Amino acid sequence: MEKREISAPDLGRLARMLRKVEFFTPLTIRQLERVLSGIMLYSYEKGETVFRQGQTGDAFYIIHEGSVDIRLRRWLVLSKTVATLKPGDFMGEIALISGEPRNATAVCAEPALLFTLIADDFRFVLYESPAAAEEMRQIAARRTFASSHQASS
Repeated sequence: MEKREISAPDLGRLARMLRKVEFFTPLTIRQLERVLSGIMLYSYEKGETVFRQGQTGDAFYIIHEGSVDIRLRRWLVLSKTVATLKPGDFMGEIALISGEPRNATAVCAEPALLFTLIADDFRFVLYESPAAAEEMRQIAARRTFASSHQASS
């Protein structure tokens, strides 16, 4: 993982992506601008792990380039890929709400650039707007429910 500078075109693309991410729809324009200022860009190599199932959730990610496999551990050593995320897809939203342990492992299927928002840099939204925070919790719960059902199939 290597930190990269965010160029003006990257920032424009990120702003467009954030508008399409259901998780951020409860936010006002001002809140989105504040979120944008806290986002960093990191590059990952193919096969590099972004986070592991069971680790404390501390960041949210939007795929800018490349793809990321989402894997669920089955028993001790086996894992199953339940989704492959592409540019514009996101992961780790539960970390922004609760900091609960990761419910899956994310591994880069190819070289990738990921926009990253550290949970501590996002907490202001939760305190500033309890209604938006509750709506975000409901969206995260729906995504958690859907992913848990994918894992059992």
